[in-house]
Amino acid sequence: MQDQTPEFLPQPEPGTTAAPTVEAAQADTMPSLEDLLKAAELKAAEHHDAWLRAKAETENMRRRAQEDIGRAGKFASEKFATELLAVKDSLEAALANEKQDAEALRAGVEITLKQLVAAFEKSNVAEINPLDEKFDPHRHQAISQVEAEGEPNRVVSVLQKGYALHERVIRPALVIVSKAKSA
Repeated sequence: MQDQTPEFLPQPEPGTTAAPTVEAAQADTMPSLEDLLKAAELKAAEHHDAWLRAKAETENMRRRAQEDIGRAGKFASEKFATELLAVKDSLEAALANEKQDAEALRAGVEITLKQLVAAFEKSNVAEINPLDEKFDPHRHQAISQVEAEGEPNRVVSVLQKGYALHERVIRPALVIVSKAKSA
């Protein structure tokens, strides 16, 4: 009858009677503790290296983003400044021509104003002209109140137009507001 040792365990050599023990078989197939430690140290070193690289990449991305923000702030008004150059050129040309009559000067100023309005529109600068609108303290600055017909707290006069940049008020309109007539 043949020995009933499982096939995965080494078979004893013919002529020997001792069958190998399970511990001996496992010792042959299991790496030593030193080998396991070395493998774990290599894996830890790989993870540490990957972590350092990811940290450096994140730091580089943060630094580049800060530089981009700095450049954006520094050159944010470049587009608007370029648009205003045409306005400046028109004003200088008007002043250089000494033999203009009032009609030609007025026509030149109107063209220059159109250039300025176009520059404002391209740069999203909107005019606030609230005549006959309800008073809004977020967009208007009341200079005085006058008794007037109709609903109180309406803008009856605009002393100076206001301006908003992308819906944000950069200068409120200076206005005179109505109040109810006293009885």
